[in-house]
Amino acid sequence: MPAGWQFDAPADMPILLAAQAAGIKLPSLCRNGTCRACLCRANAGSTGNTGGTGAAVTYRIEWPGLSRDEKREGWLLPCCAYAGADLVIDVPDAVRAGL
Repeated sequence: MPAGWQFDAPADMPILLAAQAAGIKLPSLCRNGTCRACLCRANAGSTGNTGGTGAAVTYRIEWPGLSRDEKREGWLLPCCAYAGADLVIDVPDAVRAGL
């Protein structure tokens, strides 16, 4: 993240929950991709091609609340997105737990 905070996101855990497990609170409400409260953008990495190794971000629901254009532009919903590669996400309203 631009603040320099880092966390691991296991392949079987949504990015939002991985951040919370690391003490980083990202904005969220519904946790199923419909409200878009957690909408953020990947500034490094990619939500698309990772050189043949698979998508950097995947969704396990059919309609994650993003258009194809938004996905192509790097927007993601961490509440229902799973990291498949290293990402840098821009979440201006993120806070460290206890701060």
